[in-house]
Amino acid sequence: MSDVAFHTMPDGRRIAYRHTRGIGPTLVFLPGYMSDMEGGKASAIFEWAQRQGQGCLLLDYSGCGQSPGDFADGSLSRWREEVLALIEAEAKGPVVLIGSSMGGWLMLLVGEVLGERLSGMVGIAAAPDFSEWGYTPEQKAQLAAGETIYEDNPYGPEPTPTHALFWRDAQENLQLGGDIAIHCPVRLLHGQQDADVPWETSLKLASALRSDAVQVTLVKDGDHRLSRESDINLLLTQIGELASQDHP
Repeated sequence: MSDVAFHTMPDGRRIAYRHTRGIGPTLVFLPGYMSDMEGGKASAIFEWAQRQGQGCLLLDYSGCGQSPGDFADGSLSRWREEVLALIEAEAKGPVVLIGSSMGGWLMLLVGEVLGERLSGMVGIAAAPDFSEWGYTPEQKAQLAAGETIYEDNPYGPEPTPTHALFWRDAQENLQLGGDIAIHCPVRLLHGQQDADVPWETSLKLASALRSDAVQVTLVKDGDHRLSRESDINLLLTQIGELASQDHP
């Protein structure tokens, strides 16, 4: 992995990132909720890109990983702003967005802004609109009232918080209720043993995307993380197919 650098936003936010230059399109990995660029999928993609001589950009959203800040200040809109700023500063030419879980929601918001620069997207257990389907009516009422809710975290010892600011912003960025104006080739991978994001979500997303070049791959015994060696190999194959469209 290359050394971590920092991009300073106009308001002083410092966003940690790793970037390797190479042939395009630049692969941009968007982590999931409370995740960061040190995860297994992000590392595997970056190392693969380096071997291929492919441009690749990883980042930590503000308040996550090595990026300073308070996680309670985070939102999809805030993190979209950061991703777009890093792409503008570091990535030249076309971009392939790769979004894991919440990152699969964020890639839709980023992709719509990128327009013609977006040459492909890969969703890994993409979770658009989880603020709508991922909480009970009681939890939504608490969030709407400005409270923070906490849930059991299967991936760590501390409970997972959802802050009211994040939830309210997410409700303003719902995607699955209408047409998503993205036209590029899209690959959606989803494990059918996913206990966090129903695999049917990827089918709904495929239907909502305006692009006709959408393929959904269901991994019958795959879980939410899709981080086994076979899952990573499948992911890299999908990325390689999209990345090779823009150069020999």
